[in-house]
Amino acid sequence: MHLIPILLFIVIALLGPLTNAPQEEYLTWTAKQAEQIGKSMRVSGRVGSIFGSRGLSTERALNYKLRATWLSPEVIRATARLEQLRRRLSEDQVRTLVTEADVPEFTVILVELDPNEGSGVIPLDWVALLQPKGLRPGESGATVGISTPKLQEFKALSGVVERNYDYDRFWVVFPLVTEEGKPLFSDSVVDAELCVRIHNMEGKVNWRIPESIRARLAAQVKRTQPETGRNHESAARR
Repeated sequence: MHLIPILLFIVIALLGPLTNAPQEEYLTWTAKQAEQIGKSMRVSGRVGSIFGSRGLSTERALNYKLRATWLSPEVIRATARLEQLRRRLSEDQVRTLVTEADVPEFTVILVELDPNEGSGVIPLDWVALLQPKGLRPGESGATVGISTPKLQEFKALSGVVERNYDYDRFWVVFPLVTEEGKPLFSDSVVDAELCVRIHNMEGKVNWRIPESIRARLAAQVKRTQPETGRNHESAARR
């Protein structure tokens, strides 16, 4: 996994978003509204079979409990709003929480894993992929996430649910375009799927794609169109 996207994410996060400020309705949400919005993108699953076997590898877990929260723009704002209510932050302070956490070119998923037996250690080579739901192995269209521990410093990326310390937490960054330069989700794709692979085990969870993510995908496509057009004109002249 490449280091450049991680550094780019952190730099952009520190400098602020590259798009106009979104509407600030979230500043009026009640604690109950913010919690409901934050929990709406939290799903649970399992990596590996419930009847899993380790063979002779007793240091490995039988399987892993999986929780994942898609930190969409709405969830980021819900988390920041709850932080504001808990700590009596000013509106400018909560805007800062949102600005440092919400980067249009990337999306972040908070992945939580709890090993069942074994050493209790999550192997370093585990992999998370974000893709259209139902994508078959070998098909293009998935993007590999980058675990970025630095993001735990951003309060608005912590989610609205109090941490369960049985789970290890990972902030995984996904670009919104594939390696082929295409949007991660086309207009015809309804659901997104997170695929987590650990050793020879796999688990999947899914969400309905938020409209806010669709809007960002459309904006990215729009930004790349002029460059594509210039490339076509240059090729025609040659």
